[in-house]
Amino acid sequence: MAEKKPMIAVPIGDPAGVGPEIVAKACALEKVNDAADVIVIGDRRVMENAIRIVGADLRINVVEKPADGDYRPGILNLIDLDNIDQSRFSYGVVQAMCGKAAFAYIKKSIELAMSGEADAVATTPINKEALHAAEVPFIGHTEIFGALTNTPDPLTMFETNGLRVFFLTRHKSLRAMLDDITKDNIKACVKESLAALRRLGVTEGTMAIAGLNPHCGEHGLFGWEEVNEITPAVEELKAEGYPVTGPIGADSVFHQAALGRYNSVLSLYHDQGHIATKTLDFDRTISITNGMPILRTSVDHGTAFDIAGKGIVSEISMAEAILLAAKYAPFFVKA
Repeated sequence: MAEKKPMIAVPIGDPAGVGPEIVAKACALEKVNDAADVIVIGDRRVMENAIRIVGADLRINVVEKPADGDYRPGILNLIDLDNIDQSRFSYGVVQAMCGKAAFAYIKKSIELAMSGEADAVATTPINKEALHAAEVPFIGHTEIFGALTNTPDPLTMFETNGLRVFFLTRHKSLRAMLDDITKDNIKACVKESLAALRRLGVTEGTMAIAGLNPHCGEHGLFGWEEVNEITPAVEELKAEGYPVTGPIGADSVFHQAALGRYNSVLSLYHDQGHIATKTLDFDRTISITNGMPILRTSVDHGTAFDIAGKGIVSEISMAEAILLAAKYAPFFVKA
C-alpha cells in the first residue's frame, strides 16, 4: 500500500494575477504529485482558463471536500467557489470582485487546515489594493491567517536551499528598526523562533544571531548595539540553555548557515535577511508562517499583473512552496 502523502490546500490567490497559472503549472509537475496530494480552492472557469493558457495537461475534478479527490497525475482537484463573473473579469487589473474572491479562497483553505482535512496551506499572491477595494478588513496574508487562526503575532521564517532565516523586525524604516534592537526583544524572538523550529521537527543545531553594524561594531568603533544589546542577549540565552551563538557579521553568517554551520539565522531587519535568501536563490525563497495552529508556506512574489494571463510566469516558487509544506507537514506540531 502506498504511503499516505500530505494533503496541501492551495488557494489560487487573486484571479487577475499569476496565481492560477502557477497553480496549474505546479500541479502538472511529477515531483509535486509525488510529494503531496494538492486540493486547489478557486473558481472553475478561472482555472480552466489558466490550464489552457499555460498548456498544462490537466483535467479538473470538482469536489466538495479533499477526501473526495482523485489524486492521480493529470488531475487537478478543485473546490469550486464559483465567485468570478467572467463578463466583468480582466487580467492584470485591480478588481474588488477578485479581492473578495481571493479572501474567500484563503478563508476556505484555513478552514480545511483547521479542521484537519488538509495538513498545510501553500498560498499564492494576492493584491492589497484589490482586498481594500473589496472592503476586506486585512492588508495581507499574514494578517488574515493571524485573525482566522486566532494567532496575535504570527512569526515569519524564510527557507531556501536549507538556509532558514527569522526576522527580528520587518516592515519598518531603518531608523525605527534601531529602536527595536534591544536585549529583551532579541531574547523573546530567539525563544519564539527556536520553538517554531521544534514544531517543524528541527531539533538539532545552533541558531546564529546576525550582527547589525559592519564587523559587528568593532567593540564600539562602528556602533554600540552589539556591545550593549545583542551580545548580552546571546550570553543570557546561552546561560539559560538555548543553542545560540553570535553576533556574527552579516557579511558571512548567511553564507555559513547555507553551508550547514547553523540551523538558522536571526536577521535583525527586513532587507538583511531578504537580500541573503533571495540572492542565494530568488525563485526558491519560500516564506513559512510559524506560531499558528496550522502550517502555512507561501511563494514570495507578487501578483505580477504585468504578465498575468500570458502563460510565461515561472512556477518554481509555487512548486517549492508545496514541496516545503509537504516536507514539514509530517513533523508539524500545533502552536
